[in-house]
Amino acid sequence: MADHTLSLTPPSDMSAAQRISLGVLGLGVLLLLVGSLAHPVALPGLWAHLWAYGMLLSLIGGGAAYYYYRFGQGPAGIRNDGNFHRSATQPWGAMAWILGLVFTGFYIILYWWPEYLHSLIALVDPLFQHWFGRSGLPENTGGYYNPWLAYGLLYSLAVLVMGIRFLYKYRHIRYQQVRTLSVMFFQLVFAFVLPNFLAALNGQELYFHYFWPLDYDVLFPSSVATLTQGPAVAQFFFWWALILAVPGTVVLTYFFGKRWYCSWVCGCGGLAETAGDPFRHLSDKSLRAWQIERYLIHGVLLVITVLTVGLLVNWQWSFLPQQWAEGAQQGYGFLIGSVFAGVVGVGFYPLFGSRVWCRFGCPQAAILGILQKYFSRFRITTNGGQCISCGNCSTYCEMGIDVKWYAQREQNIVRASCVGCGICSAVCPRGVLKLESGPTTHKTVIHIDRDEVKLLEP
Repeated sequence: MADHTLSLTPPSDMSAAQRISLGVLGLGVLLLLVGSLAHPVALPGLWAHLWAYGMLLSLIGGGAAYYYYRFGQGPAGIRNDGNFHRSATQPWGAMAWILGLVFTGFYIILYWWPEYLHSLIALVDPLFQHWFGRSGLPENTGGYYNPWLAYGLLYSLAVLVMGIRFLYKYRHIRYQQVRTLSVMFFQLVFAFVLPNFLAALNGQELYFHYFWPLDYDVLFPSSVATLTQGPAVAQFFFWWALILAVPGTVVLTYFFGKRWYCSWVCGCGGLAETAGDPFRHLSDKSLRAWQIERYLIHGVLLVITVLTVGLLVNWQWSFLPQQWAEGAQQGYGFLIGSVFAGVVGVGFYPLFGSRVWCRFGCPQAAILGILQKYFSRFRITTNGGQCISCGNCSTYCEMGIDVKWYAQREQNIVRASCVGCGICSAVCPRGVLKLESGPTTHKTVIHIDRDEVKLLEP
């Protein structure tokens, strides 16, 4: 006989271990929030260290444990259930709006009112003093609070913790495992440890995985003069960045497509692939969005190219007043480097998906995309006879590509915007899509628009 007794315990699919791990994670968030809002600068040294390390270990340990119990147990397989029902990840959901405002607000304060982050800077400062002998406090930075140390730590934490989530979620796919470990490595070593170590050593923060035009000012006259006349490591960095910007980009993109950088190395892409993974399905797949994308991203590339060449020419012949040249480079840094790449690029994750900057604004992605489309062996091949038109591939394409449209027509996908993340192939239940680099006997698609397709036999 059925038991119809009313239960006062709400149903839950969380185990006790999940709840404990969430509690640890929550403790880390609490320490971060309280410390960011009210952390006294004069906190005694031992307690300051205990607070900072307690926050760090709680965030990493609690996050790693929770995602292990959430994705790392049971049969292997991608769990995207609930993405369109949770308020934080459904298109324009209430919580998505709140998260978008919080992320955007944080970036606005970071770029233009960093003095309001003095408690956050003081909170993480013991870690940097302990690890690198650096400090972001006024007595060590000429009278102002340096927010970029704290931001670098939070950025790297997000990539690390959400990277662990990604590793558990896609644990049955070797490509995703290696790719995620790669972006985690480059963020933690090349974007966090190495620059801080070099800054403590010789006063210069050098990011060896960024180069022109993403690192847009590395070829500006002031940077060229500083780097080429600086210590040996700065001179090496200049030539390293120059080689990667020209022959390195061409050769690597020819063999591997733009994925070698956008999905394996780049810090912006690393954050998008890890912290942005819950929002990847929010990217606009419309033809109109594709048209806007092409105008914007190539427009930004044109602007930074003209600006860089103009500044270098002006450096030699001085045909423009100095204030005009400085205004031009500061204007680009404000509009593109700060507003587009920072505030919009990351702040709008919950509203427009995780690759807003990569898709619409990154000049590095524009160059790599042109090479990939016309001068690369990389493509995504399709087996349209197996396609059941489920739409998973298009839904979870973070770059807004309507992958299903190509698969239904059994056409290879050769798109400038594709970053080769491979998620379309991972979520396909029939094995229709395959990432390839090399000669193919399949038809190659060269397209202008989806309603204007020309097929060329190889």
